[in-house]
Amino acid sequence: MDYKNSGVDIEAGYRSVELMKEHIKSTMRSEVLTGIGGFSGAFSMEKFKDMEKPTLVSGTDGVGTKIKLAFLMDKHDTVGIDCVAMCVNDIACAGGEPLFFLDYIACGKNIPEKIATIVSGVAEGCVQSDCALIGGETAEHPGLMPEDEYDLAGFAVGIVDEKDLITGKDIKAGDKLIGIASSGVHSNGFSLVRKIFDMTKESLDTYYDELGATLGETLITPTRIYVKGLRSIKDAGIRIKGASHITGGGFYENIPRMLPEGKTAKVNKDSYTVPPIFKLMAEKGNVEEHVMYNTYNMGIGMVLAVDEADVQGTIDALGAAGDTAYLIGEVVEGNEGVIIC
Repeated sequence: MDYKNSGVDIEAGYRSVELMKEHIKSTMRSEVLTGIGGFSGAFSMEKFKDMEKPTLVSGTDGVGTKIKLAFLMDKHDTVGIDCVAMCVNDIACAGGEPLFFLDYIACGKNIPEKIATIVSGVAEGCVQSDCALIGGETAEHPGLMPEDEYDLAGFAVGIVDEKDLITGKDIKAGDKLIGIASSGVHSNGFSLVRKIFDMTKESLDTYYDELGATLGETLITPTRIYVKGLRSIKDAGIRIKGASHITGGGFYENIPRMLPEGKTAKVNKDSYTVPPIFKLMAEKGNVEEHVMYNTYNMGIGMVLAVDEADVQGTIDALGAAGDTAYLIGEVVEGNEGVIIC
C-alpha cells in the first residue's frame, strides 16, 4: 500500500507544478524575490518606502457555483480570471494597487493538464491586474470530491498610501455616480442562473440571436477586472470618493456599503442599456426586477462616486483604459440606501 493507492498522486502534483511555471512566469513583478516551488513567496516592499503611510489592503474570494459551468462545458481556462477579479476588484475599491496573489485549488483527482489550464486563467487575471502570482496550493481530496470536480479560491494583497484610501466618508449630496460596464453576469448569482436554465450541453450550446453567442459562451465570460481603469482615474488627478464592486447582492446590497450615514444613491436604470443576458434571465425565470437588481450587476460591475466637476474626466480616463462608463445617478440626502428609478 502506498499514497497513490489511497488516491493521492504525488507525481501528478509535481507535473502540475512544472506545467504551471510557464503561466506563472508571465505574472512576475520586479519585487518578487522567490521562485516557484518554495514554501512561501517573498515580495519586496522597498519600492513603496517613500509612501507617507503605506497601508496594506487585502481581499479573498472564490468563483462560487459558476465553477459548475466550467465542469459542464469542460472549459477551465477562464474561471481563474474570475477568481483573481473577485479579489483584486475589492482591493481597487479601497484605492489599492494589487501586488501579489495566491490561489488554492481543491480537486478530487489531480489531472496535471487540467490544473495547469486552471492556473493559466489565474495567471491571465494577474496579468490583467499587474499582480504577481507568487504561490498557491493544489490539494487532492480523493473520496471527498468527485474526481472530475474542483474548487478554486484565492487571496490578494495590495498597497495604498493611507491618504489615498477610498473610504466614502466625504461623499456628499450632489456627487455623481459613474457606472462601469460589466462583461456579463460575472461570478455571482449562478445558483439562480442554474435554476433558470437547464444546465445541459444542449442548453448551453443553444445560440441566441439577442446574445450573439451561445448561452454557455455568454455565461462563462470572465469577470471584468477594473484595476487599470481606477488607476487611470487616479493618474488623471481625479479623486474617487467612493467605490462599490457590484457582486453578490447586486445594487441594493453593495452600493450602500460605500455611502456615509444619511446619504442615498439614486440610480437611473435608463441611463445605460442593460445587457441582453439579464433580460433573458428575467424573462425565462420570471424573475422580478427588484430581485434582478438585488442579485446581479445588471451590466454595471463597479459604481464610483465623484464630484460633479469630475464626471467627464472620469469617463474619459476609464475610456482610455478600455472601460465603458456611464453617468448613472447621483447621491441625495436620505437613508434609503439605494433608489432605482
